[in-house]
Amino acid sequence: MTIDLDALTALYEDLHRHPELGRQEHRTAGIVAERLTALGYDVTTGVGGTGVVGVLARGEGPSVMLRADMDGLPVREETGLAYASTATATAADGTEVPVMHACGHDVHVSCLLGAAEQLAAEQDWAGRLVLVFQPDEEGGTGARSMLADGLLERFGTPAVVLGQHVAPLPVGLLGVTPGPAFAATDMIRVVLHGKGGHGSRPESAVDPVVMGASLVLRLQTVVSREVSGSDTVVLTVGTFHAGTRGNIIPDQAVLEISLRSTDPDVRDRAVAAIERMAKAEAAAAGAPREPEVEVLFSLPAVVNDEGACAQVAAAFAETGRFLVVDPGAVTGSEDVGMLSDAAGVPGAYWLLGGADPALFAGATSIEEMRTVLDGVPANHSPHYAPVGRPTLEAGVAALVGAARSYLERSVALP
Repeated sequence: MTIDLDALTALYEDLHRHPELGRQEHRTAGIVAERLTALGYDVTTGVGGTGVVGVLARGEGPSVMLRADMDGLPVREETGLAYASTATATAADGTEVPVMHACGHDVHVSCLLGAAEQLAAEQDWAGRLVLVFQPDEEGGTGARSMLADGLLERFGTPAVVLGQHVAPLPVGLLGVTPGPAFAATDMIRVVLHGKGGHGSRPESAVDPVVMGASLVLRLQTVVSREVSGSDTVVLTVGTFHAGTRGNIIPDQAVLEISLRSTDPDVRDRAVAAIERMAKAEAAAAGAPREPEVEVLFSLPAVVNDEGACAQVAAAFAETGRFLVVDPGAVTGSEDVGMLSDAAGVPGAYWLLGGADPALFAGATSIEEMRTVLDGVPANHSPHYAPVGRPTLEAGVAALVGAARSYLERSVALP
């Protein structure tokens, strides 16, 4: 490895300390653009909002797209790290919220910048690198906005789209799953309408809090009673907002629901069940009008190309430093698949282990590792903290190896 790992680790800790919400990644984008420019890449900023694209062309050969996402989450960090985030930001609703890189996108950015440095330094390949630093993966608009801003038209259709997501698996393990690898997701908002009143006279009101509480419980039957046990569906009610004081019955309650699935027909059945249950609870409560059920955004499943997975897995194995496994499909979601889908080219998106291997001592299979995972803070947790330098070193090596498996080998330039 030709890069300065001390400098890369310092960059990672800086990015971790200064996370930014989706569509607000101005500082991160500026750092990315500055570093890519210094490495000799042709850099374009402001793609799809705050996105950055760096291109390095070197002779005749295939075009390889490597992608990393940049945004943080509205989570208050509780890792206790010396470089922990204390950042806050203004959310879309105008409220001030804490921000943390709770999903590991700081790892993704740092690894891709490290790979950019190493690939720029190596002279024995030919082709074209297109490095995509994407905004707002968490909000579901990032890939879509970059595509709408002419990502493929402006920078060309690649031969393959590659990327990785850090996970609470041991450093040195890479998870490569052909076929459906990440679930499709729908973010759904339900607005229940009641009739406000005084807390001492509930008989004169229609209480949307009770309506919402009943709906939260009823929604749990979508998975247990509405779909087959062999179908993959995860439903989570992530927010429930209602009222301003304990003695006031509000006139509405708002729920936000995360739905994950892998089969479009099962997804449609689950969405229909959510709407049916919301309307039924409103009718049972005597609500003054039907609820509003809105799908805020949807992302398709990430479906990895079988051939691309075999090629990158072989490249990983060739390094002799990775344990490559097939962890199966995960129920987390990602918008990276939209890039390969829009281009009509193969994609391979793998899991990058970022946890201390000592935590998994004695585990000899994925099933045993999953047992250990129950005690390891995972993505989106306020305690999530990949082990920095070892994870970065592995992530850079994985990206470089995967990219070089597609780039043409050439005689080193003088």
